[in-house]
Amino acid sequence: QVQLVESGGGLVQAGGSLRLSCAASGSIPSINAMGWYRQAPGKKRELVAIISGGSTNYADSVKGRFTISRDNAKNTVYLQMNSLKPEDTAVYYCNIHTVLSAVRSYDYWGQGTQVTVSS
Repeated sequence: QVQLVESGGGLVQAGGSLRLSCAASGSIPSINAMGWYRQAPGKKRELVAIISGGSTNYADSVKGRFTISRDNAKNTVYLQMNSLKPEDTAVYYCNIHTVLSAVRSYDYWGQGTQVTVSS
């Protein structure tokens, strides 16, 4: 059974930093990508950052401030968040995307961790 456990969320003042971690337990074959999404109240869940192989992609709103990284040996993905803004306030979700074949894929999700940035 696969479980993704997130940690690192909390309350921080604007301009501060947080580092989110997501550790996957259980067997997860064929990991294609790891990423972070977030959802603010009343808004759709949106992509924040993705890492696949040696490539990373970020939402325009977080470029230059957030950095995604991973430790493949530990099946862990991180999100370093600097220069936080109140608009970054949301529940952040870890995602692991697996590709089992050309026609089979599956997404695993963490439970979510709250990030609140005060002004």
